[in-house]
Formats: sequence, structure tokens, C-alpha cells
Amino acid sequence: MNSARSRWLGCAAGAMLCFFVAACGSMPNSGPFTSEVVNDGSAESSITNYIVVDVDERIAGIWARMPRDTFQAFGDHRPAPDLRIGVGDGVAVTIWEAAAGGLFSASVNDRTIAAGSRTAGIPEQIVAPDGTIQVPYAGRIRVMGLRPADVEALIVERLKGKAIEPQAVVTITRAVSNSVTVTGEVVQGARIPLTPRGDRVLDVIASVGGIRAPAHETFIRLTRKSATVSVAFNRLLANPSENIYVYPDDTLTIVRIPQTFSAFGTTGRNASVPFDASGITLEEAIARAGGMIDELSDPTGVFLLRFEPIEIARQLQPQETIMAEGTLVPVVYRFNMRETKSFFLARSFQVRDKDILYVSASTAVPVRKFLGMVGQVVSPAVGVAATVPR
Repeated sequence: MNSARSRWLGCAAGAMLCFFVAACGSMPNSGPFTSEVVNDGSAESSITNYIVVDVDERIAGIWARMPRDTFQAFGDHRPAPDLRIGVGDGVAVTIWEAAAGGLFSASVNDRTIAAGSRTAGIPEQIVAPDGTIQVPYAGRIRVMGLRPADVEALIVERLKGKAIEPQAVVTITRAVSNSVTVTGEVVQGARIPLTPRGDRVLDVIASVGGIRAPAHETFIRLTRKSATVSVAFNRLLANPSENIYVYPDDTLTIVRIPQTFSAFGTTGRNASVPFDASGITLEEAIARAGGMIDELSDPTGVFLLRFEPIEIARQLQPQETIMAEGTLVPVVYRFNMRETKSFFLARSFQVRDKDILYVSASTAVPVRKFLGMVGQVVSPAVGVAATVPR
């Protein structure tokens, strides 16, 4: 009977061996192994012909030199803007004389006007396209680019010898040229006149009722002349140096852009993972994705995939000739988490919106899976063998 049992077990072992040979080549996996990611970048395609960069101190130095979006790019360490009169502004002029009976004052005998009145108010005027306003007896005066005090001095100079010791007060009633435009995700978009004391970014946003979108998903875009810079709203709150003075004709656009990265492979969570607009590091991204699964992950194969400008790609691999269609190059950053320094590098590496985090499976995973399947097959076979009479 022992020979029958031996034949049974031998047949079972042979069947399992054949199954192992067939299964190893077709065992399902969560994605490419580390070696496949590293070697598959040579395909003849502008998309799949990516470059693989092993992250080290040199790469970290390139990151440190990469420009960051900041309102300080406008170089605004200056005080509040010096507001001046511009085309389209509303200007009102009041003129005083030292005695009654002058050009702008009432005669003592004039009963239709308060006796002894020595002032005259000139109605609001809109500064003409040529930058001038009209003042009686002084003619057209060019006011564009001048402060109210400068215009007052010009009016007094023009009226000398005509009015009785004239004095003038000039008031900007509508500051069209000295205003900023606020639009986007705010309570009420508007064109906001600036005050002489100066207005910062947060002052202007508050004046339109604040933002409507969640703060952690909001970016502030400041456009000045031909330059536009976007800064996360939370970073603006946390860093006072970003809260710069706005200047006439600036445009503030408040936009809501939810930030996400995608996690694949042997992480605890395969999903599109949201993060704060102010940014997240790779270390934090791995943690939000549930970390690496100990029994499945290959710690030498932690990858971050993104498109980089071709200028950056050439810095990453200066020894290689990098060809790309357009201005972006597919780049795969590789972190070897068996090395302690990689944890510090991961803390300094900023994840961007729509990056892909991929953690490769260990090469031992197919073996583990097979052994698990073997266990499912062997258990019934052993049970049957145990019932064979000896």
C-alpha cells in the first residue's frame, strides 16, 4: 500500500512542478518590477522613451536651484505705491481767495450768494485722454502722472495776478487708474480703488468679501504687466513676505485647483490622493498612500513619474542626448529606500499636481503567490493521500 501512496504523492508533486513552471510566467502582479521600469525607457516613442534618474545629492542640488513660484519674483520690497492721477480719474477742484469780490469769491453786494463767500467749487471732471482738466481762468492743465498736491501748485501758479491770493484743493473722486481688478473664486469680484496708505494682496481680497473656495484648494494669481505668478492661498497666509503691495492695474484672480497625485503598486492605498495646495513632500505622499507593504514592496523601487521641462531634464542627465517632441520630457525619479539618506531626500522632494507614485513589487512576490496557490492545492491532495490504505 505504501507504493500506492508514494505514486499518489509523486503524481501530485509532478503536477505541481508543471504548474509552477507555467504559473511563474503568468502570475498576476500590481505592475512592472524595478528592473523593468529601469530598462523599459528605451522604447521608440516620445512618451514612453522616458529617462530614469537615481535620486542622490546632486539631483537634490538641482531641485534646490529650481525656481519656485513666489510673489517676491516681482521684486516688491518697496513701500506702498505713490498714487498719481491718471486718464479716466474723476477730479474735483475747490479754489479759495483771500478776500471777497475776486474771480472765485462773491461780491459783498451780491445778495444771491452768501455775503463774503470766498470759495468756488469746480464740478468733478474726468481726466481727458490727453491727461488734462479745465480750470476757469487757468486754462487746460495737464494732470496725468501728477499728485493732487502737484496739481494744486500748478493751479495757484496759473491764477496768480488774476485771483486774490488763490489757494486750491484737488481731490481724486474716482480713482479709476489707481485700482486693481479682483475676479475668480471671491464673494464679489470688483475693480477696487487703492488707498494712499497702500493695499496688500490680503487687503484687496478682504475688500471683496474674501474667497469662496476652500483655502487648501485655492491659488492666488497676480498678473502685473506681462508677468503672472500663482501662490497657494495657505502659503500666502503662512508667509507674510508673500503678502506684497498691489499696484495700479494689477489683476488678482482667485482660482480653485484641487491638487492630487496617483498612487499605484504595492502601497497600502492605490488611489488618487488629494493634498494641500501649499504642497506635499514625497515622504508625506508615501505616508498618505498607506506606506509600503512590507511583504510585497521592493524598497529599491520607489518611483515618482512626471513630465519635466527639457532644460531640467538635460540638467538631470547632462551626459545623455535628450530628444523630445515639444518642451516636456517624461522623467522617472527612483528612490532606493534601503539607503537611509533617501528618507531625507524624500523629505525635500516636492510632489506636484498629477504626479504618479509607483512602488514596485519585490521579485519574491510571484514565488509567495505561487506557494500560496500550492498550499491550496496540496492541502486537499494531502487529505486524499491520508485516506489511501497503507
